[in-house]
Amino acid sequence: MVLSGGALITGQVVLARYAGSVQTKDLFGDQAAAQKVSDIKGPLNILLVGIDPRTDEQTPLSDSIIVVHVPAGLDQAFLFSIPRDLVVDIPPFAKTGFRGGRSKINAAMGYGSAVGNGKHDVAQGFELLAKTVERLTGIARFDAGAIINFGGFKKIVDAMGGVTMTIDQNVKSEHLQPNGKPRPRYSRCADNTCAHPYYGPQAEYKVGTYHLQGWQALDYVRQRYGLPKGDYDRQRHQQQFIKAMASQALSKDVVTNPVKLDKVLKAAGSALIFDGNGHDVVDWGFALKNIRSTDMTLIKLPGASLFDGGRYVGEGLDPSATDFFSAVTQDRLRTFLFEHPEYFNKNS
Repeated sequence: MVLSGGALITGQVVLARYAGSVQTKDLFGDQAAAQKVSDIKGPLNILLVGIDPRTDEQTPLSDSIIVVHVPAGLDQAFLFSIPRDLVVDIPPFAKTGFRGGRSKINAAMGYGSAVGNGKHDVAQGFELLAKTVERLTGIARFDAGAIINFGGFKKIVDAMGGVTMTIDQNVKSEHLQPNGKPRPRYSRCADNTCAHPYYGPQAEYKVGTYHLQGWQALDYVRQRYGLPKGDYDRQRHQQQFIKAMASQALSKDVVTNPVKLDKVLKAAGSALIFDGNGHDVVDWGFALKNIRSTDMTLIKLPGASLFDGGRYVGEGLDPSATDFFSAVTQDRLRTFLFEHPEYFNKNS
């Protein structure tokens, strides 16, 4: 989304008009230290977290965790996803009294979000998730971060008039009917016999290139059940979606259409909570203005399921991921990928 926002720039005056509509919060817990002192310079690491719309009384979960690495030249972007079920060490977090422990990484936001009286703050939860990802990857500190509301994705796509995507495998929707309405659910599941409590006709997405409506694009990239590689397939689809959105945002149909551009920028503003480390959306947009969708490289982290006595406990990364993370922190991803082509996401 940050990259897509950069792609939407047609001038500082235009973007500045909407900068105030983007909700900004201290996502890293160190706002006092995040003062704008210079221009944005690479290399950069950006943390993007996708969540479902939830009330402040519900524990937030990070369903999508994507790291964007931008090399020193600010001319390319490498996107890699952290598996939501990756088993990691989550550090202690004094603000909630969490003592730290080993768990699935998507729980970190929940452990960090409690603010008392049964309330939760997603920005505070992001802080612990960021610390967890930093510990995992060796990234000292993220340069920017954003929480992206999945419902906001739909609004952005609809404002652009849809998005053209290449679907690389046949997918059936767990959640929606062919007309986009929710599938009915069983009222009761005895003895945990219905792990997937939906029934009835399903929306289907066939292999090929299609122009998708907002609800279709969002539904497609949320699916993982029934896919050969489960969440790893979903990670690839989400990365492809971001790249397709950036391409669509750059199209003449959007940037030269004032009415449509106005709708897109407003939708993007309402979909984000952003922390630019002392820099606002305008600064970041111009820093990334030369990156196009063709400059985005989609990366997969190889991993496998972990079991304890036959019981599934989560996901683990291939040992080579240690070298991959070192390449990220040392800004030598190009060399690493040349030596490890298996890290490229196919159909990207």
